[in-house]
Order: sequence, then structure tokens, then C-alpha cells
Amino acid sequence: MVELTDLERDALTELVNMGVGRAATHLSRMVTDQVLLSVPSVEIVSRADAAHFLATRERSGLVAVEQSFQGSFSGRALLIFPETNSLELARAVLGSALSLEEIVDLEQDALAEIGNIILNGCLVVMANTLKDRLDISLPSVLRGDSDRIFENGESNADELVMFLYIDFLIRSRSIRGYIALMMGLSSLESLKGLIHGFIERIASGTPHGTDGR
Repeated sequence: MVELTDLERDALTELVNMGVGRAATHLSRMVTDQVLLSVPSVEIVSRADAAHFLATRERSGLVAVEQSFQGSFSGRALLIFPETNSLELARAVLGSALSLEEIVDLEQDALAEIGNIILNGCLVVMANTLKDRLDISLPSVLRGDSDRIFENGESNADELVMFLYIDFLIRSRSIRGYIALMMGLSSLESLKGLIHGFIERIASGTPHGTDGR
């Protein structure tokens, strides 16, 4: 298990919070309303523990938008929410003028776009701030229980989950969601090294490095 110091955890939470803030801004433009995403809490757990955590909190099915990312640290990013919220999320993006049948037909594409905005927002801001570059795949939508959501076809035995709990508030609809980054031990160690460099730049008074970014 990869352990984070309190300082590393605080720095990582701030990085994710910056990314979530950027994503909320983009999503607000899409739904033409204010979007609030809470400050995430960060935990690194096994895939089994992450699945168990979700199973105890969510009794119904789940929907997840998944994107792979590759760089100094690589893995899979998941935006997860209860299936009962999926139509509400789609309606927030598509608008109330459409009929229920039309929203159902377009739900998959709307969810993929929401996931793309939120996950890309988080990953790109994290990578840029850490002086890294990530290649991010197109989004895909998964449905099922927590075990299905956290399945890994590549059978990466050392894969861990960086689990983030967030709350959505869109058009006064309370929609809870989760962000999970699934990475192997080597990627998590690389991420720790990048975070350590970020902390050192802050301590030296040059948080954005020498290129002004």
C-alpha cells in the first residue's frame, strides 16, 4: 500500500480541488446554471475495499464514465454515480424541453460528455500543475454493481484506487458522485514523486516552476 504523508495528502487534495473547480466552471456553462462540487476527500485503497465501500453506500445500480490516461503516472479514471441519478444528470445537460423518451435516447452521450468534462478537468489540471503531460482516451459508459465498475480486464494485481468522494449540486438537484483513479503501485509512486516536487516548488516560492506556467 502506498502511504501519503499529511502534507502530501493536503497537496493532492488541493490539486484535485483545483481540477474539480475547473470542471465545475465548464459544466456550469454546459447546463447554463451554477454547478457546485464539494472539496473531495482522498483515500488510497484496494480495488476490493473501494468496491465494498460503494456497495455499502449505494444499494442500487451504478453508472460510471471511464477514461484511460497515460503519462508519468497512468491508469483509469472513473466518474461514478447511482443509476437513479443518471437521468437527472442527463436532463440537466439536455434541458427540460425534451421528452422523457428523448432524454433516455440521448442519456448515454450526455453522461459521456459530463464524464469527459469532469475527468478531463481534474486530470489536465493535475498534470499541468505537476509539470507532466497525460494522454487521455475518449470516455466510455459502464453500468453495473460496484464489483463490475472496479473490474480490471488486465488483471493488474497491484492496482490500487485513489478514491475521491464529492457532492454535486446542479440546478438545485442534489446528485452525489464519486471520482476514482485506478493506478498500479509504480504509477502511484511516480505520482508521489511529482507531488513531492510540487511541494518543494511551493516551499521555495516557485510553485509554477521557471517557465511561468
